[in-house]
Amino acid sequence: MKIIKRLFFWAIFLTSLALLIALFLPTQFRVVRSAMITQPSDTVFQYVKLLKNQEAYGVWWKADPKMQKTYTGTDGEVGFISAWKSKIDEVGTGQQKIVAIEAGKRIDLELTFLEPFESTNDSYIATAPLDAQNTRVTWSINGEMPYPMNLMGLFFDMEEALGQDLEKGLKNLKGLLEK
Repeated sequence: MKIIKRLFFWAIFLTSLALLIALFLPTQFRVVRSAMITQPSDTVFQYVKLLKNQEAYGVWWKADPKMQKTYTGTDGEVGFISAWKSKIDEVGTGQQKIVAIEAGKRIDLELTFLEPFESTNDSYIATAPLDAQNTRVTWSINGEMPYPMNLMGLFFDMEEALGQDLEKGLKNLKGLLEK
């Protein structure tokens, strides 16, 4: 009986300690990556504002070529929705919706993940001319990991994991547009 009491005490203690630590961890994350593409800014923007084009450069679409995709609305316009469903956990099920467009400069997206976990994140892709033939493309994802889920931040680095995906996507984009 003493062993069961001690195990119970340690379980309560460790759970309480984890919840206490989570109180001091960040609940928001922001991942931003940029790349320079040798193409005029307008050319780059016209390409990235079309969400269907992400299938050619985004790493998540390449991770599951068999995923089911559906589209609602007119691509490249506010309100367009690109949805996906995958049997691969790393890809999951979700959608992205164009929520704002600043012509020639930026497209804002709302990313909603349904499986393997639920979350909603903000994202954007922005283009800025460096000169007549070079463009800086910036891709960002911002989100929340509410308490006590923010405890996962000790074991999973969103900056590193998402950052690598954004970097690969931007590298793929650069390769496509500089052909």
